[in-house]
Amino acid sequence: MIIPIGAQNAYVINQGISREHHMTTASICFVCDIILISSGIFGGGALLASYPILLNTITLAGIGFLSVYAWQFIQSARQHNQEASMEAPTMSRGRRAVIIGALAVTLLNPHVYLDTVVVLGAIGGQFAFDERVAFTVGALMGSCLWFYGLSAGAARLSPWLSTPSIRRLLDLLMASMMLFVAGKLALGLYTRLLAG
Repeated sequence: MIIPIGAQNAYVINQGISREHHMTTASICFVCDIILISSGIFGGGALLASYPILLNTITLAGIGFLSVYAWQFIQSARQHNQEASMEAPTMSRGRRAVIIGALAVTLLNPHVYLDTVVVLGAIGGQFAFDERVAFTVGALMGSCLWFYGLSAGAARLSPWLSTPSIRRLLDLLMASMMLFVAGKLALGLYTRLLAG
C-alpha cells in the first residue's frame, strides 16, 4: 500500500536526490507511520470512519497541498530547463523546512489516513490482541524498510538523478502525479458529498 509513488514517497525521493536531511525525512515518515498504523489497528480506524466531516476536511487540505506541491515541481522543472542548474526544489532548503515538508506530505495526505488508519485498522482490528501486535510489528517493519530504503536508494543514485535533464523529467512526472492524485481526491470528495 505504501509503494505507489504518492506525495509522501515523491518527497522522500526528492530529499534523497538532493541529499539534504534525507534520513531525517525517512525518520519522520516512519515515526508518523508508527503512530498512524498503531492507532488504526488499535481502534482509530473506526473513529475516523465514524466522522466523515473529518475525512472531508483532511481531503480538502490534501487537495490544496498537493496542488501547491505540484506547482513547486513545475517551477523547479522550468528552472532546470532555463538554467540547466542542479538546484534542489525550493521545498528542500534546510532542516526546519524539510521537517515541515515531511510532516505536511504525511499529515495533510488523506491517502495516508485511508491506508494506515482505515484499511490497516480494519484488517488488524479483526485479530486477537497478540495477533494484532504481530500484525502491527510486521506492517511497521515494512514501512521502515521502505522509507529508509527509498531514501538511501535515491541518495545513492543522486549523481545520475541530479542531472538537469533527468531532474526536469522527474519534476514533471512528480507534478503530473500530484495533480492526478489531487484530481482523484477531488472526485472522491465530490462523490461522497453527493452520496451524503
